Amino acid sequence: MDKAEKNIGWFVILMTFLIMIWGTVDLTHKRTVTLRVGVYAGSYWDSPNGDCYRILDQAIKRFESEHEGVKVEYVSGIGSADYSEWLTEQILMDREPDVYFVLPEDFDLLVTSGALAPLDHLILLDGSFDTEAYYEPCLSAGRRGGIQYALPQESVPTIMFVNKTLLSRAGIDMPAADWTWNDCLNICQQVTERIPEAYSTYDYSWNDALYANNASLFSERGDSCSLTDSNIRDAIRFISRLEEMNHGRIVTSRDFDLGNVVFRPFLYSEYRMYQPFPWRVKKYTNFEWDGLPMPAGPDGDNVSVLQTMLMGMSSRADHPELAWEFLKLLCYDREIQLDLYKYSRGISPIAEIAENSGIVELLQKDIPGTTEFDAEVIHRIMTSAVEVHRFPGYDRALMMAENGVREEAENDSSRGDGLLSLQREINEFLSENK
Repeated sequence: MDKAEKNIGWFVILMTFLIMIWGTVDLTHKRTVTLRVGVYAGSYWDSPNGDCYRILDQAIKRFESEHEGVKVEYVSGIGSADYSEWLTEQILMDREPDVYFVLPEDFDLLVTSGALAPLDHLILLDGSFDTEAYYEPCLSAGRRGGIQYALPQESVPTIMFVNKTLLSRAGIDMPAADWTWNDCLNICQQVTERIPEAYSTYDYSWNDALYANNASLFSERGDSCSLTDSNIRDAIRFISRLEEMNHGRIVTSRDFDLGNVVFRPFLYSEYRMYQPFPWRVKKYTNFEWDGLPMPAGPDGDNVSVLQTMLMGMSSRADHPELAWEFLKLLCYDREIQLDLYKYSRGISPIAEIAENSGIVELLQKDIPGTTEFDAEVIHRIMTSAVEVHRFPGYDRALMMAENGVREEAENDSSRGDGLLSLQREINEFLSENK
């Protein structure tokens, strides 16, 4: 074999080797799948959270280790206040994440626009997934028209903060978890009579109370308002009676901070934030307080309003099976859900996690004195809670209702005709806004 033939032979071997290398690299490239996740920074519940990405990062690390060739990415630094606008822009540009967090106020719009993929078929085919593990109010938050569009990742109910120091000074025991409007009225009357500087409630409105009296201001579809329902009228009268005990004073947050208010509704995340030491000392130093379910109306139960952070899949996800697996990891996996209590301030939507004795002990460990907020109370709150459907125009319609009811009360006018007229005005607005 002459020199020219040898050179040709070596050239063929080299090219064959390069083609094999290129094929291997190309095959590896083709095997790599990128899953994009939409997430906001900080806390939606307005409670400090320095580890806002910790749970997500741990979930990504685990998911990538269990799914060879899959890479999970997200954009960091998008605040919760800017997240809705960012997500909308991504959807309009056909660049939305495969899996993304859904803020409560955005859910209905994302469903009606077709941005969220229905999950029922995936749930039905997944033998390892059981919807009964969730509290029903949490799961139903991600359901519209009987179709499941999102899974609950974390929930925060409204609870009633109780000033235990004022109750003790007035010689009154802490109310039971199944307390009623009458209990609330009796306690406030006794405290305000016995302690001149005390006030009944702060930031407790008829709109907070009506859910505990088996009433709702708006229809589920958001196309009608009911202000003349007898249960709603009872809620308005109940709050008016509480306000009368304040003798004309407009109670402020400072009155509460100083320990002069008996009851105040708060988000559970606030309870988690400010009960333990040292945050308790920084926020409220001169009184002991605890949390209870909301008081029950005569026609209702101890119902709290529930806010649930949802997660859904894009209806245009390139890899829906992988997107479902990652969605399930964040919203259903027990280990990930347990981490909520380390790095966030909400309640797990999974009952066995939220009521776990170890979790309850962890929550109570740094709380001075005894606490009424145990597994039984958590169960009562989470099983009876209601999710408010925030349809387009909800905030405006609610403001109209609250302002109108306030004017009726201040003018001491006949609430029958006034509320009926206000109801017609709001229904006209809802009709025009659809």
